[in-house]
Amino acid sequence: MPLDTASFLSRLAEAFPGPALLSGTDIPARNLHDTSFLADVRPLAVLRPDTPEAVAEAVRLCAEAGATMVPQGGLTGLAGGAHPIDGAVMISLERFSGIEEIDPASSTMTVRAGTPLEVIQKAADEAGFFIPLDLGARGSCLIGGNIGTNAGGNRVIRYGMTREMILGLEYVLPDGTLVSGLNKMLKNNAGYDLKQLFIGSEGTLGIVTRAVLRMHPKPGCVNAALCGLGSYDDVLKLLSEARRGLGPMLSAFEVMWSDYWQVVTETVGVRSPLDGEHKVYVLLEAQGLDEEIDGPRFMNWIEKVYEAGIVEDAAISQSLSDVKRFWGLRDACAEFMTKLGPHCAYDIGLPVKRMDEFADACRARLIAEMPEALSVYYGHIGDGNLHIVALDRAVTEQPMDRISGIVYNTVRDFGGTVSAEHGIGLLKKRYLPYTRSAEELALMARIKAALDPAGLLNPGKVIDTPNGDKT
Repeated sequence: MPLDTASFLSRLAEAFPGPALLSGTDIPARNLHDTSFLADVRPLAVLRPDTPEAVAEAVRLCAEAGATMVPQGGLTGLAGGAHPIDGAVMISLERFSGIEEIDPASSTMTVRAGTPLEVIQKAADEAGFFIPLDLGARGSCLIGGNIGTNAGGNRVIRYGMTREMILGLEYVLPDGTLVSGLNKMLKNNAGYDLKQLFIGSEGTLGIVTRAVLRMHPKPGCVNAALCGLGSYDDVLKLLSEARRGLGPMLSAFEVMWSDYWQVVTETVGVRSPLDGEHKVYVLLEAQGLDEEIDGPRFMNWIEKVYEAGIVEDAAISQSLSDVKRFWGLRDACAEFMTKLGPHCAYDIGLPVKRMDEFADACRARLIAEMPEALSVYYGHIGDGNLHIVALDRAVTEQPMDRISGIVYNTVRDFGGTVSAEHGIGLLKKRYLPYTRSAEELALMARIKAALDPAGLLNPGKVIDTPNGDKT
């Protein structure tokens, strides 16, 4: 039965008065898109519940009316997972923000899904703890979206993905059922670990409302080095030496190819602390317990790899401001939209030993198809994650499908994954078979159909919905 829009909006207005419901021209421009560069879409309405029960009520009303729903958080996603759908209701968690509890005894923090990551990081720091999840959008991304995409970020090599810090989860199913599993225990093998279904599901199986996060001890010191290397073989040697020599202190291992470095230092205008040019640049970070012990240990290790000829040049942090300055070179990719203009961004995973070979192949294939192509390569190489920014400088409107085809075909040839940490959303759905087998895709579809048989929750994202919607 077709949706009676006027009657449905009237029911929503009764349940969600005032600022909790936005429709028509009252919908802000920010809710018309995420960060995936897809064209703006004006949804039917935006619901902004501020309690778990209100989220459940919003979903229940939509499900009863047969209205499609799209969860939205900070809208920083790059794959289109939170992008609006025409005629759908956006369920935004932006008003359900706040930290409900910090429990020092269990080293946990209970948070609401609409809480910005940076707020969580600062609260943990003030309580003497550390939240390891960190990414460039920390000030605007919301923890619910981080959980929904299983965000990775800068310190996966030591602490793992978002999944690793989730002890408990509360979520709303596509029929409006509120399921609360706010577990604080590190060990809890009582039946199926249901939360794992919803972490990384991109809002297609349920909407996260609250979470119990595992906190870590605050580092006693942080040391960093920015290194210039002559070859990717030396990068692999340095990574091996870092794992062996720094052990659990190693918290980040970021690699930037020379094309990235050139754009950052010449086009973006960030000053390099190194002299000369190098084939590859590595940012190392080590978190220790005691500066008097771990500071000299880090310096001795750097001297060792330098004397071994693995590193050509290095700048060593002398303060936390130096550490922040080094990270500024890695985080300068946030300026690419302003400095390079429209471009295509990719987040892939590859066997670590083949990353340089992949970069050469991908760069060559792009130039063969588009002689004015520019592509730059950088990422969290210690955990197998490579980022690519590519564009055709000969045109203004970027041929996304053409560029994506080249990049993802190359990923498939090298046995990689089309998504390491950003999710699938809309933009990568057609390429998911490059990474997942037919049997895996069929199982994903069975899970989706079991939880959302009407295909109303974030339809068409990640996989096709049970009712055949291929949005």
